[in-house]
Amino acid sequence: MASIEFTAFPRQGEGRGASRRLRHAGKAPGIVYGGGVDPTPIELDHNALIHALKNEAFHASILSMKLDGKAQNVLLRDVQMHPFRAQVLHVDFQRIDESKKIHMKVPLHYVNETLSPAVKLGGAIVSRIANDLDVSCLPKDLPEFIEVDLSAIEPGKSVHVSEIKLPPGVVALTHGKDPVIASAMVPKAHAETEEAPVAEAAAAAPVAAAPAAEKKEEKKEEKKEQKKEEKKK
Repeated sequence: MASIEFTAFPRQGEGRGASRRLRHAGKAPGIVYGGGVDPTPIELDHNALIHALKNEAFHASILSMKLDGKAQNVLLRDVQMHPFRAQVLHVDFQRIDESKKIHMKVPLHYVNETLSPAVKLGGAIVSRIANDLDVSCLPKDLPEFIEVDLSAIEPGKSVHVSEIKLPPGVVALTHGKDPVIASAMVPKAHAETEEAPVAEAAAAAPVAAAPAAEKKEEKKEEKKEQKKEEKKK
């Protein structure tokens, strides 16, 4: 279950000054809490942590943290970053209880977008409204990501949370709502291009009828002239 491993070390000093010294030494301060045990201040190698944070799975998986020679399963709960530098200011981990459900944000992976009627036939653009989904499950059932199949989406239609196929044991937390996670909209320019031939056909009809109308008018004028000539005689 816990496939990603990392090493943490007990942190001796606490407070801003101690944390600042840790950062200058290439370390990142953090804490691990939960599991019926007192919170434990920890420190991690900063470069290794930055590298791990680039991995999507590190944010949404059960992690194996080695601390004091013992491994324990944890979840990454919070990362505080420097406002404009690639520097971790503080990181929080939570110990997990295998028998209790956890709440996590799991990444959504969209697939088969280009095979959908919306894109392939309708020229639509699919907007991915949500990048992750709040779920509840036991630690053993936590998925690394949830796949969203877009192969059936049609132009002008949307995909809701209720339409996602969730792994066994996983429940979406939507608070009674059924939010949209993706929608397929046809660009205005494309819609106008599709409508143009119809408009052109409609416009051509009165143009074709114009010569006939002109001939009728000419005949009327001729009859009027003939009547005038007959009266003069």
